[in-house]
Amino acid sequence: MEAEASQTCHTCMASFCEEHLRPHRENPVFRVHQLTAPVSNLLERICTDHHKLMEFYCSQHARSICSICLQQSDLRGKLGLLDGKITKNETVVSQMRDMQNKLKDSATKRMKTLSAEYEQMRVMLARDERDALMAVERELESGQAKLKGLMKKFTENIDSMSKAKEDIHSLLSQSQTLGFLQASYNLPQNTNFDPYTPRINLDSKKVIASQAFAAALKEHLAEMFNQPFEARQVMLKPEQSDLQWQRRNPRSHSPGCSIMQPFIRPWNPVQHAHASASGFKPLSPGTMGLEPQWGLMATRQGSGSQPKAVSKKKVQKPKKGQKSTEDTMGNENLSSSMENLLEFNGKEAESREQPVAVTSDIPPNITSSEKRGELLKYATVLTLDQKTAHKRIALNEGFTKASVSDEHENYPDSPERFTVCSQVLTSKGFSRGRHYWEVKLSSNNFIGLGLAYKSIDRKGPTSRLGRNAQSWCVEWFNVKLSAWHNSSETVLVNPNSKRVGVLLDCEEGTATFYNVAGRAYPFHSFVFPFTEAVYPAFWIFSSGSSISLCKLQD
Repeated sequence: MEAEASQTCHTCMASFCEEHLRPHRENPVFRVHQLTAPVSNLLERICTDHHKLMEFYCSQHARSICSICLQQSDLRGKLGLLDGKITKNETVVSQMRDMQNKLKDSATKRMKTLSAEYEQMRVMLARDERDALMAVERELESGQAKLKGLMKKFTENIDSMSKAKEDIHSLLSQSQTLGFLQASYNLPQNTNFDPYTPRINLDSKKVIASQAFAAALKEHLAEMFNQPFEARQVMLKPEQSDLQWQRRNPRSHSPGCSIMQPFIRPWNPVQHAHASASGFKPLSPGTMGLEPQWGLMATRQGSGSQPKAVSKKKVQKPKKGQKSTEDTMGNENLSSSMENLLEFNGKEAESREQPVAVTSDIPPNITSSEKRGELLKYATVLTLDQKTAHKRIALNEGFTKASVSDEHENYPDSPERFTVCSQVLTSKGFSRGRHYWEVKLSSNNFIGLGLAYKSIDRKGPTSRLGRNAQSWCVEWFNVKLSAWHNSSETVLVNPNSKRVGVLLDCEEGTATFYNVAGRAYPFHSFVFPFTEAVYPAFWIFSSGSSISLCKLQD
């Protein structure tokens, strides 16, 4: 008679009665076997694939499974995931290979296009160089032909007059004869003509224009090549940058707005060269604007008025032996300011060869006007340094006002003192942070405001602000306002400022100049890396002119 099953061993996959279960209880080998209550229909609970008890239920397939089935299902799921990921990665790698090939093709095409563009520029430059050299050669041939013709004429004159000399000597040898007293001799016609050395040079308009164009083009290209690629397009077509700036600042074009818009005009080498060839000459500082000449008055952008010509006044000629008022006053200024004029004479000649185009030079990210209160957050107190002041500059009002006169101040000699140009630095320099100050101008004529390193030359002819690599300035010269650095000039629209603000941002490496009139209107900005501390600097030339450092709480 079969005994009733007492327990089921899931390891042995069998049910045992108490008698046959004893080995599982007594023998240590069976201790690891899993015993449970008797399981009916054990064969139906056994996995036909792995011969193990189906202990789990798979809801996905709605059936019981064993532990091996469960493990296999998990691993197959992971295999499927890996297959999908591998396929996607292979697809992306294939796409990137295609992209690599497309990039190579695109780069090849662009390099060919760039090479073609530069080759065309080289061809144009070579052709222009050839034309310019041919112009000089034609001038040379023309000049030599003129000289050859004149030399032939003068040589013939020499031969004719030499023959006359011989005839006269022959007559003189017959002085004892009757025929000598009856003889007469007429000199050849050419003795009535005084020989001269003609003025023949290579200074025709075409030659000068070609040379000026080449110099201007080289200067413009050098300026562009010093810029990153992203900034070069703006330099070529600044009106596009201005349009973008206007779109970012639509309020600046609202009706009734009193903001003075930046005036930006593309650099034109043809106009540049034409100005050089025309020999334009600004009013000289010796005449202080009294000599009647024609000049152009700068106008405010948006005023609707055209540039006006300064009218010529009739000047009564002085009587014989009497000097005109202009000559007298000009000579007085020349004699009293000879130190500064040492450089002006050279600069006038240079200005005839290297005029510059009018630009605004305000970066497009600077708004057209700013609230003065925002700038006053960075206000700083400045005083003028007497140790640096030229002896023509008098310092007053607690070293906050500088004026220039013909009388020299009794300053002691100092290696820091300017000895050629009537300039002065402040006592404080800056190398970090933001700083703002304002300067009141007595006039808009022969005054310069800027910044300088302490290492700026104090005694040489290049100590003038902006005429060296150690200084930057904006300068009013007659009716012209210019920005200067390292002897490079940028002519600006003249806002006729009475009060000028300067914001120095040492971290950004910028110095922005504002026309202060209620609000602050930027009219020029220098961008430069600092290599040492910079000091506010001032140049004053006209007698009686002055600058005053403003108290910013006014």
